[in-house]
Amino acid sequence: MVTLVRAPNPSAMTLQGTNSYVIDCGDATALVIDPGPGIDEHLHALVDAAQSRGLTIAAIALTHGHPDHASGASRLAGMTHAPLYAHPKSKIAHDVDLPLEGELRAGATALRTIDAPGHSFDHAVFYLAPEAALFTGDTILGEGTTVVAPPGGAMRPYQRTLRRLAGEFGDARVLYGGHGPVVNDPKTKIAEYIAHRQMREQQILDALSEGPQTIPDLVRRIYSPQRQPLWPAMARQILAHLVALEDEGRVRSEVLDRAMTPEEWAILNPRIEEFVGPQEAAVITAELGAEMRLETLRQYQR
Repeated sequence: MVTLVRAPNPSAMTLQGTNSYVIDCGDATALVIDPGPGIDEHLHALVDAAQSRGLTIAAIALTHGHPDHASGASRLAGMTHAPLYAHPKSKIAHDVDLPLEGELRAGATALRTIDAPGHSFDHAVFYLAPEAALFTGDTILGEGTTVVAPPGGAMRPYQRTLRRLAGEFGDARVLYGGHGPVVNDPKTKIAEYIAHRQMREQQILDALSEGPQTIPDLVRRIYSPQRQPLWPAMARQILAHLVALEDEGRVRSEVLDRAMTPEEWAILNPRIEEFVGPQEAAVITAELGAEMRLETLRQYQR
């Protein structure tokens, strides 16, 4: 009933590529979840995946609006004349708001639609009851962990979303993430994601217990002292935790009265377009919230 069609856009952020899904909804109709990037080869592969099963694409739905999931949506809608559904908060032009906490109907099939903020505030998760299948977009991936970065994402809403999925969908049999392989043990995967965020936050608190730290200090201490391409992503993860902890009064911060070193600036404000092409730069900028410049260096303490 579900066909995975992977986009040819592999990268450090998208893993093997963005996962698009074609769902047989009965009545010779199909629903596409996350059309992915606007790559002709991929969009035609989605149409071919439906047609090869005697299906017509009758609806398109987005888990969220990041470019690697949504930039091909309007073109696929034009090719198929199918309505595009997206979160009510989505900035992506769409035909119909997703019925959050209700059902998205296509053909003879209804998918439960869950508001799932955290990775982004326009994120939804879908549940296909006949197959006990969760479509989690970038909330949960098939491998590795996902980015949660201000201002487009926030840690506490993300953790609440994970706990909700664990509590309400513990009997799910399969998880279709936005990247990586299909997961055949969703309960364990969700538990791993919850534990990972708790572990990372405890590492931050333990480090701050030993004295004041900047985000670059924490990146080098918790992740790796050696410079690596993913340092900026690591910094934004730490920032998301620190924003939550500071809001709760568990840590406090102050602006340091000095300029950042070149390395500190590169960690906090990466010049993404210098290293990748424009399409990948757009994806990374959206994922990391890199449009938000961190102009001052803050020091955090417990």
